[in-house]
Amino acid sequence: MSISETETARRPRREGGGRRAGPSGRNPVPQLPRRKLKRLFPPMAIVSADEIEAIHHASLRVLSEIGMDFTLPEARDMLKKAGASVQGDRVRFDPAMIESLIASAPAEFTFHARNPENDLPVGGANIAFGTVASPPNSSDMDNGRRTGNHADYRNFLRLAQYFNCIGFTAGYPVEPIDIHASVRHLEALRDMVLLTDKPFHAYSLGAERIRDAIEIARIARGISQEQLEREPSLFTIINTNSPLKLDTPMLRGIIEMASRNQIVCVTPFTLAGAMAPVTIAGALVEQNAEALAGIAFAQLVRKGSPVIYGGFTSNVDMKSGAPAFGTPEYMKATIVGGQLARRYKIPFRTSNTCAANTVDAQAAYESVFSLWGLTMGGGNLIMHGAGWLEGGLVASFEKFVLDCDLIQMVSEFLQPLETGEDALGVEAIREVGPGGHFFGAQHTLARYTTAFYAPIISDWRNNQQWLAAGKPEAWQKANAVWKQALADYQEPPIDAAVRDELNAFVERRKAEGGAPTDF
Repeated sequence: MSISETETARRPRREGGGRRAGPSGRNPVPQLPRRKLKRLFPPMAIVSADEIEAIHHASLRVLSEIGMDFTLPEARDMLKKAGASVQGDRVRFDPAMIESLIASAPAEFTFHARNPENDLPVGGANIAFGTVASPPNSSDMDNGRRTGNHADYRNFLRLAQYFNCIGFTAGYPVEPIDIHASVRHLEALRDMVLLTDKPFHAYSLGAERIRDAIEIARIARGISQEQLEREPSLFTIINTNSPLKLDTPMLRGIIEMASRNQIVCVTPFTLAGAMAPVTIAGALVEQNAEALAGIAFAQLVRKGSPVIYGGFTSNVDMKSGAPAFGTPEYMKATIVGGQLARRYKIPFRTSNTCAANTVDAQAAYESVFSLWGLTMGGGNLIMHGAGWLEGGLVASFEKFVLDCDLIQMVSEFLQPLETGEDALGVEAIREVGPGGHFFGAQHTLARYTTAFYAPIISDWRNNQQWLAAGKPEAWQKANAVWKQALADYQEPPIDAAVRDELNAFVERRKAEGGAPTDF
């Protein structure tokens, strides 16, 4: 990329400046251009290499001495044949078996979208942010908290497509509970394909749903089965039932996805003090053991299939038992989780989280701490990037916009500092001299429209201007922005033949009854 192309790619899009109004009749929401983000500095390490090895070896002891339950007989048979010790549901792993299997996992790979411009490099220094995923409820400041529904689900997808900082759809941004569970995945994934052209996720709730999802991903890209297996086009989150259990639906998801060379992200749900030891080090040992067991099994299914090391260790409120997020413990666990993933040369998944019940200061500062930990700690695939509220029980429209502003700030922070002759500003300093100011300097006039980040939400007016405007608060601005974004949203184009094939497949599978609901 040339210097001029790089500068164009880095230049924020701002309000005004002769830009045409969008369909809403107002200036478009100020956004940065779509970027493939990279971390250009070494990720942070807060424990030593020796301490990482201590966690690693403790994890191997857990897997060899205690073991992990695998509830699917087919999975146990595969593991036993590969050399694991199996007694009932319990599987114990020789450390050398774990080491050998995880060594075949790729360090980096490409996650393919139906629009190739939205393909995501995963691993290494790359970082991409997804939507909130799986809340059973949605909310906005006008109509309050409500059960997840299809209309809200579709609107969150439109926001995911509209905002450039969102790289992928991390799951259902809110659960569309008004669609029957047997066909929900068919309707929801069809919407993902038609309303967005970014990479997307499917839930591992049994073999049928994952098979349907893989076929929908193939149809969406208009490719053959062979090309799909060469080019991962779908990902799934495999959550362990912490402590130390992988259930049948998740194991079937690993088998179906890994056998087709699609992306498996193994994420233990290790909340210190509840489903994991109360110490963060102990919770990380459990996280690591469960993640390694799931990743090893995926590599047993298909050597070299793309996998992601998922970290979700946080703590609980020991007074109520409720999960806590954006805490100092969460930041530590995120950074050490990144160190562990890099030790295995496997991409790292983490999340932007908070425990706030409304869009307030707590929601903002807990998300900022989450984002700081995952940015500095080496996160690659960021789940729940925008919209997470109430510990993951609510998808908030206002929080979605607030998070997009925060993600854009992270994006701008990750851009390299210019240190060329002009950027160093010696001639500007010479022009102004002692005691002057730089507002009218030629150096400033040539750069002022693109010099600094232009926020979506932050209000930088002085107190008098803010009072004259009616004292607007951040949630009010966010409320107006998400509504404008929906008004300005444009459905991405899709080939008519692809649309027809997708609709035919979905309608046929619905007529066949969809998927079982007796999980």
